[in-house]
Amino acid sequence: MALCALGIGAGDVVIAPSFTYVATINPILYQGATPVFVDCEKDTWNMDPDLLELALKKETEKGSQVKAILVMHNYGMPAQMDRLLQIAATYQLPVIEDAAEAVGSRYNGKQAGTFGKLGILSFNTNKVFTTYGGGALLTSDESLAKRVRFMASQARENLPYYEHHEVGYNYLMGALNAAYGLCQLPYLDQEIVARRNIFERYQAALAHLPFQQEPHGHYSNRWLPAVLFDDESTRHALAAKLAGHGYETRPLWRPMHLQPVFKDYPYYGEQLSKQLFERGLCLPAGTTFSEAQQQEVIRLITE
Repeated sequence: MALCALGIGAGDVVIAPSFTYVATINPILYQGATPVFVDCEKDTWNMDPDLLELALKKETEKGSQVKAILVMHNYGMPAQMDRLLQIAATYQLPVIEDAAEAVGSRYNGKQAGTFGKLGILSFNTNKVFTTYGGGALLTSDESLAKRVRFMASQARENLPYYEHHEVGYNYLMGALNAAYGLCQLPYLDQEIVARRNIFERYQAALAHLPFQQEPHGHYSNRWLPAVLFDDESTRHALAAKLAGHGYETRPLWRPMHLQPVFKDYPYYGEQLSKQLFERGLCLPAGTTFSEAQQQEVIRLITE
């Protein structure tokens, strides 16, 4: 819907992160546009501002019709929004924030998803805040909001009968889903504090391992505690060991530029995201995850 509202279509280019989940990228293809992948930086694991500048310079020289920059906040950690927005302003490009994993996260005190022209939140079942499906689009631009509401309601014209001049979508959230979300909303900060406590216990007990950093001015909801091991074989072995004791883990995202479906699209980077995928693991977390269970996970990792 964000891409639709900005009028992005066939022949257009969207600069996007390589280190992300596929749902960030698929909508670019739905619109017939072309993704150009930019790798991440080492602290937050989000889009590298220097590589973004390089990508925009090279794509401009090639004559690409770059129409937007799509920024992701990985595992709840906000990206370096000041620099990214400054670069976007230089090229007069709108920014879309994929804050699907970052509900309640903040950058310099401001909520993730509210920096760009449009922001996206996910309320999927595995998120910090859920409506058991669906999400939200954020914008302070009333004309864009009006356009999105129209397109998300089957593009029905404001007439006493059903008339359609455009192809629309049925993207409205169900009332029961919304009601469940509204009931949960007062507890969002409490949930984030609980997840941050889980992360801090991991980090304190496993201080010899590199975790995703939280630079000054960043406040992550710590959706999933992400940590790096020495190599891919260690990551595999540890995931298998934890699974054998009933604990689910996840590898970090496999970069989009390495996905077979996206192999022919441009990529700018030095394969940092590939190293994160090979070495990284998301450890168990969540409100039903007890401190005793966490201590067992820590013991198994330490062993």
